[in-house]
Amino acid sequence: MTDKPAPLLIKRYASRRLYNTETSDYVTLEDISGFIRDGREVQIVDLKTGDDLTRQYLLQIIAEHESRGESVLPVDVLNDLVRSYMGGRVSVVPQFLQASFEMLRDGQSKVVENMSAINPMTKMPGFEAMQAQQKAFMKAMTGGMPTPWSGAATSAPEASDGSEDLDAIKKQLAELQEKLSKMS
Repeated sequence: MTDKPAPLLIKRYASRRLYNTETSDYVTLEDISGFIRDGREVQIVDLKTGDDLTRQYLLQIIAEHESRGESVLPVDVLNDLVRSYMGGRVSVVPQFLQASFEMLRDGQSKVVENMSAINPMTKMPGFEAMQAQQKAFMKAMTGGMPTPWSGAATSAPEASDGSEDLDAIKKQLAELQEKLSKMS
């Protein structure tokens, strides 16, 4: 069994209007984008045929954000994606992208766990507001992927106890940064 909740079902009518089956109202692409930013999985299906249209609509949301100047994907990456479709052979790009994003989410959650334990800033007044800003920034940087990351903006203080854990986290973070820089 999976512990993931069922995705939010959105039905597309023949008029191309999108209907949220949970709240019984019509939604826009911006609403769907908001659901995803908030950590909800969505599934968009054609009411008449039952075809899954989720991928098509997610690509449309990405294209709209990119066209408004909210560029997340460098042109080189977009070119590589186009090439992966045109190559005529099986591409490893989808598996690579999925593994990269999973690694990013896992690394963020580990950093949060360890930063919370060793960061004296968590007791500072106004820290919660700073966390909210950082969380919004991370959502923007990760394209709205659900992420528990809400760590501090400062670097981790050197700790005498558990320094091995801190060194391991720093190593993981460096590896993630290196892999992300290779993607750009």
